[in-house]
Amino acid sequence: MTMERCRFTRAELEEFRDAEVPDLIGPGLRLLFVGINPGLWTAATQTHFAHPVNRFYPALRAAGIITRDIPPTGMSDEDRAHLIERGIGITNIVRRATARADELSRAEYVAGGADLAARVRDLDVPVVAIAGITAYRAAFGLPKAVPGLQPLVLDGLWGDAEVWVVPNPSGLNAHETVASLAEKYAEPARAAGIL
Repeated sequence: MTMERCRFTRAELEEFRDAEVPDLIGPGLRLLFVGINPGLWTAATQTHFAHPVNRFYPALRAAGIITRDIPPTGMSDEDRAHLIERGIGITNIVRRATARADELSRAEYVAGGADLAARVRDLDVPVVAIAGITAYRAAFGLPKAVPGLQPLVLDGLWGDAEVWVVPNPSGLNAHETVASLAEKYAEPARAAGIL
């Protein structure tokens, strides 16, 4: 299957259930975006936040975080290089692909959160933006957390990283628009010195 492919059958996508997508990490990492877990389309294309209705890349472009269009259906090696050159990385809380995030267990969130925090410390990334308040609350046992810059309630968990919680760009998050996502993604990008 090629990156340019824009359609999959349900059966083709199901072949990617439980698959993992490698982190997009490169030298000079300044801002790490964190998704909940890979969707099946993401696993099929090996592109984080990939799905025809996902607004992640259009929001990054609208905010000026990236300076070229990246198709939401799957990225090229040049697209990956552009993100890395901009100091942007992408990972997930939980690594296994599912059709929907509600298929994940509480234990998966907690284990994924611990793994994510260890990766952040190892990478020594200055700014982390976690896309999804519900996932953040579940992964880190913070039921009253609110979106935005997170207070240092988890002493030492993140090393020296500044942690932001931003809206999930999924089409299922219907009350957000590309413009509202761009505004909220710009905040951690400014903190990271990308904007």
